[in-house]
Amino acid sequence: MTLPADIVLASASPRRRELLERIGIRFTVVPSHAPEEELAGETPEQHVLRLSRDKALAVAGQHNIAGRWFIGSDTIVLRDDTILGKPESPAEAAAMLRSLSGREHRVLSGFAVHDRQTGATLADVVETRVRFKELTATEIAGYIATGEPMDKAGAYAIQGIGVFMVLGIEGSYTNVVGLPLCEVVDVLERLGAVRLFEQPL
Repeated sequence: MTLPADIVLASASPRRRELLERIGIRFTVVPSHAPEEELAGETPEQHVLRLSRDKALAVAGQHNIAGRWFIGSDTIVLRDDTILGKPESPAEAAAMLRSLSGREHRVLSGFAVHDRQTGATLADVVETRVRFKELTATEIAGYIATGEPMDKAGAYAIQGIGVFMVLGIEGSYTNVVGLPLCEVVDVLERLGAVRLFEQPL
């Protein structure tokens, strides 16, 4: 493994932090304040990839921050080609959930790992398809009343109460939570940042 200061998660997301902690990776958290606007002509895949790189590089560029490897990530929910961000009101959350009811949508996560020592940045995009059951008006209103949808892209959390809506997924579960762990750990190992398991003697 690494010293805690070697790896830096450039995100304030408690879900990303919990995922890395779950597999025993040691790291520090320094939220990125890189702007997250959409650019004209940008595909959803290009959008999350660019933001992931921007977040990692923004924190790595702060010379008062210790660390060698910097992880940036961005997750979006897509209904067809429309990006569903975090709802700004209960009414907007309800509209999002109604639009996802009884159908499939996509969750895209971009991630980037920047090695400050070598200057290398490895980045990729992971897609997961999520299928919702038909939601009743009572279910939508009750779920919104829990408060959970209000700070979540697409107005739901698969790792929380929102799991009751999910009929099935195709692809990475952790990607929907906010960080595709399998792919991120693979890149961290390729860059020499972590080794989850020691080689047998």
